[in-house]
Amino acid sequence: MSESTGYVDEYISKAQDFAKPVLKHIRKLVLETVPGVEEVKKWSFPHFDYKGSTLCSMASFKEHCAFGFWKASLMKDPHKLMNGKDAMGHFGRITRLKDLPSDKIMKEYIKEAAKLNENGVKVVKPKKAAKEELESPDYFKKALSKNKIAMKNFESFSPSAKRDYIEWLVEAKTEATRDKRMETALEWITEGKKRHWKYQNC
Repeated sequence: MSESTGYVDEYISKAQDFAKPVLKHIRKLVLETVPGVEEVKKWSFPHFDYKGSTLCSMASFKEHCAFGFWKASLMKDPHKLMNGKDAMGHFGRITRLKDLPSDKIMKEYIKEAAKLNENGVKVVKPKKAAKEELESPDYFKKALSKNKIAMKNFESFSPSAKRDYIEWLVEAKTEATRDKRMETALEWITEGKKRHWKYQNC
């Protein structure tokens, strides 16, 4: 028995009574459907790896179980069963064996997921849209223009570092607060400090 197999056995044995038959059945279906699948421990619950990539996972909670596919976003879902809205996995809150799709459908989905791994298909994470550079308010430009060191340091900051200062100033609810923040900002910028410099070395 491998260490990972022992972990899954232990995980199931510690699950709530309602969950044990559900977890055992899911495990059985995965192992039967995909010869060569590897049981591994990730994020404190059982995962099944295949061809060097995660295939699917199962988990048990106090009142339900969850089962999901790593590459669900690439799967066809012909039976329209994968919603993932009510639980961590893709088949909702599973509290008994009857909550699972039929064995035939389960194996169909597991085979499709395995095929994606066999073909080396990877999930492409969408790139975050770059934030537009904020325009410095006129009052801030004017204050910077009177302090050459501050102006030079501010211009050398990255767009995100500049944004931190500008947002801090424009979010001030009163003119007095804004002026106080600007005074502090100019002091820090003159010293070459970014807005959150206090936390950079924590």
